[in-house]
Amino acid sequence: MLCLGALPGLADEPAVAGQDHADPPMIGKVWINNGDIFDLTDPEEDRWFYRWINRLHVRTRQGTISDQLLFQPGDRYDPRTVEESERILRDNKYLYDANIERRPGDEGTVDLVVSTRDVWSLIPELSYSRNSGRSRSRIGLEETNLAGRGQRLRILRDKGIERSEDEIHFSDRNLGRTWVSLAASYSDNSDGFSHGLAVTRPFYALDARWAAGANAQVDDRRSQLYQLGDEAAEYRRERDYAHLFRGWSRGLRGGRAKRWTVGLVYDDSRYSAAVDSTLPSLVPPDRKLVYPYIGFELVEDDFVTARNHDQIDRTEDFQMGLHLGASLGWADTAFGADRDAVLFTAGVNRGFGSMQKDALFLAASTRGRLESGTLANATLSLSGRYYRRQSPKRVLYLAASGTVGERLDLDGLTEIGGNAGLRGYPFRYQVGESRFLGTIEQRYYTDWHLWRIARIGAAVFADVGRVWGPNPLGADNRGWLADVGIGLRLALTRIAAGRVIHIDLAFPLETDPTIDDVQILIESRRSF
Repeated sequence: MLCLGALPGLADEPAVAGQDHADPPMIGKVWINNGDIFDLTDPEEDRWFYRWINRLHVRTRQGTISDQLLFQPGDRYDPRTVEESERILRDNKYLYDANIERRPGDEGTVDLVVSTRDVWSLIPELSYSRNSGRSRSRIGLEETNLAGRGQRLRILRDKGIERSEDEIHFSDRNLGRTWVSLAASYSDNSDGFSHGLAVTRPFYALDARWAAGANAQVDDRRSQLYQLGDEAAEYRRERDYAHLFRGWSRGLRGGRAKRWTVGLVYDDSRYSAAVDSTLPSLVPPDRKLVYPYIGFELVEDDFVTARNHDQIDRTEDFQMGLHLGASLGWADTAFGADRDAVLFTAGVNRGFGSMQKDALFLAASTRGRLESGTLANATLSLSGRYYRRQSPKRVLYLAASGTVGERLDLDGLTEIGGNAGLRGYPFRYQVGESRFLGTIEQRYYTDWHLWRIARIGAAVFADVGRVWGPNPLGADNRGWLADVGIGLRLALTRIAAGRVIHIDLAFPLETDPTIDDVQILIESRRSF
């Protein structure tokens, strides 16, 4: 039976040792222990303010948690599906952590205790910034666990340098207690609009046998091209996009899942000069691609957990096994496209080593089009991440990535700057077709738990990088760039699961009188 109530004697009930059965034991009961934000059994958290926060918070429903489990009472116990269920639960923004424990059941069965811990899911957005005479303000509200059902609702008013935007977004990863997801968005902008709708049943688990979905989006907005951090040109883009797909798999066999997908894409982008613009116009050519495609994916079941790598004192999931995918499509004027083209994508990544000592993650990807025997909008990217565990509280992190581009579309150029890994420089400082970025970072993790809502970390870092290739604005990108800096990290433990607040001071090493000698960056990211 599925037990949607408090688990009696949870703290005192002993764990089960392995049982000597010829076949795996059967699952008897599944207990859902949906923890609140603060644990009032902990004397450090049994205080009036934390009790008040718990009372205001709508706890995740037990049914919301049980809907995401890959097992149920009566199934044979399988450690693999238990571990994968933990990963699925931990992927939710409204849960700080999740673990599943095996306990003795009745008559040779085993019971499973699913324990989760909530975070505060109603997040206001309120910010104002001013730089070089230009201001930006954001006001909004986001609920990532509406009524405890795991649904997301976001309402936002963003008045920035490029545009003013009013947005509303709703999504549900388990629509009607199924594995079907729904996402709908509506955005009314000062320079246009954007509306989207997606209904998808993904390959939600390694052993999932089929997937299907459809999504559509219409978009009308202005876009800017940048040079040395400043807007230098502008154009208008109107886009109609639709995608329909169906996938199938034989499930997980021999530790690997192989998946095939077929689909149809309609992608019509029309470009024109922006009306009443104060910037020069640089208009890309129109592009209409209509194509069927076939795709293949292989995923190895090799995952590990760790702490104090990209988060602070939080369970992190890393895929060490091979993961590769590729797709091939054919656009044709007979289908309604404006050209004949082969469209291709491919990617592969794998982890090596141990998260307890030295771990290396390598990835490669490519994408593009082949038109009349010539590559267009094609890129080849390579990247690597290296973690060296020096102590329980220190990790040396190195990362390098490079991209080579060929005849990139004007709206698909690569860039580097404060928004793309080079923290000592303004956003979108260099623009081109190819780039390199390298980072070395000494990370420190402390035991400080500020007011029981944020764990504290710190970093000392250096970045180096540059772009190459034709610049559509005809300006000099100024070669190699480098910076050094220090940063404070606040890993939020009671709100916005997985978010890390970065407060960085970065010092550019290249002389440029147009930028400040120190860049101050405050942002929320998914990683340390």
